[in-house]
Amino acid sequence: MGEVSADSVTLDLLRDAWETVRSSPLGVINTPMIPWCQTTLPLHLRCNVHIKLENMQRTEQVPTSCLMNVVNRCVQEDAMTFLHSYDDLDLIAGHASLGLEVLEGIPKPDVVVVCCGGGGLLAGVAAAIKLSGCDGTRIYGVEPDGACTMYRSFIEKKPVGMEAESIASGLAPPFAGTLPFELCQRYVEGIVLINDDEIKAAVSTLYRSGLVVEPSGCAAFAAIVNDKIPELEGKTVVCILSGGNIGKDELVNFPG
Repeated sequence: MGEVSADSVTLDLLRDAWETVRSSPLGVINTPMIPWCQTTLPLHLRCNVHIKLENMQRTEQVPTSCLMNVVNRCVQEDAMTFLHSYDDLDLIAGHASLGLEVLEGIPKPDVVVVCCGGGGLLAGVAAAIKLSGCDGTRIYGVEPDGACTMYRSFIEKKPVGMEAESIASGLAPPFAGTLPFELCQRYVEGIVLINDDEIKAAVSTLYRSGLVVEPSGCAAFAAIVNDKIPELEGKTVVCILSGGNIGKDELVNFPG
């Protein structure tokens, strides 16, 4: 990807991308916002939580360090073009459509919680919400503690990599994206960490309530129910669930 800064990400750019997404011949679905009280989730929280379902049929692979070496060689030696899975302006602008959908349902949320791997989804959602004038909305990213590239990047104030390992493989890239990091620094309140046991429990809880969500997709939910997000009492909270890439045969490995 060429040099692109966070200043390139404007509200007009994100709205144009949203219109492109909504008019796509692929039939993109504006997924529902579900009030927590209308679910069968056996949880009692002192805040008003709304669950936003992202495309639950989405499939996605995060580039590993080994794969990136092959990609770089193909770009350099064969003049091929690399379309990055999270560190790309157009992709981030597409992800921003989710943030704009959130604001259609709840114009001024107090808190929005989003899973984070390389940071593309989090960056897009955060930019869309903050650039739409929701300066008071607190946005948090959630990472597994064994794959906390964005968390470490916040500490070191630059994008960093690590040997990531987590049951949430979709949140375990080898490094945080450069543009996502810059946008997250600007628009995200903070990154919180959850462990694999908390992720497994969240998958099981959601499944018992009729929601099939992969480990990566339930990170935001796991953070909320394990009190990782500060000062939620009495607040209107949006929890993003993203990704349904898990089958019944895999669910037997999760607590009942």
